[in-house]
Amino acid sequence: AGEVLVRGVSRTVRARGRAARLARAREVQMVFQDPFLSLDPRITVDATLRETLRLHFPDGDHSHRLGELLDQVGLGSRAAGALPRQLSGGQRQRVAIARALAVEPAVLVLDEAVAALDVSVQAQILNLLADIREQTGIAYLFITHDLGVVRCVTDDVIVMRQGRIVESGPTPQVLDAPQHAYTRLLLESIPRPGWNPQAIALARRAL
Repeated sequence: AGEVLVRGVSRTVRARGRAARLARAREVQMVFQDPFLSLDPRITVDATLRETLRLHFPDGDHSHRLGELLDQVGLGSRAAGALPRQLSGGQRQRVAIARALAVEPAVLVLDEAVAALDVSVQAQILNLLADIREQTGIAYLFITHDLGVVRCVTDDVIVMRQGRIVESGPTPQVLDAPQHAYTRLLLESIPRPGWNPQAIALARRAL
């Protein structure tokens, strides 16, 4: 239940007609967990980005915008001719981010967007996202199970259990002084010196 507002305008009602659907798609874009599965393996980076730009902006030459997008996500022009299988996991995720940013959305939904990456590459992508947010003012809805990522990326956090919100608020407040038993259990589940996985398992079953 509830209402979805983007830029102060309700987006709860279904969009009708192709133009309205495309306009809504330009407002909210998505980056998925596995960039290898979310990119077409048969087409190059250049073709991937051009496809998005042609769909939303059918008129004009998009070459300049392509260069801007590759620079924005830290990829050089050499990556433009590559297929997804020729790129590293971090590079593929940068392409997925560039594709989402191509239409200058108000909101970027990131669904476990760094979970499939090595820790060092995760840090690079998180730094990239921080830079993009500072440059553009875009809003992120970041879905993750990694509380370290939550602390690094977010201003506000919502904790969900079985499809319901159990706690919400500013990230430091929720993570440093959790009020709900489930939030406390999530924090206690992070391995640390003296960590007792058996006690955590018992607490989870009790909850």
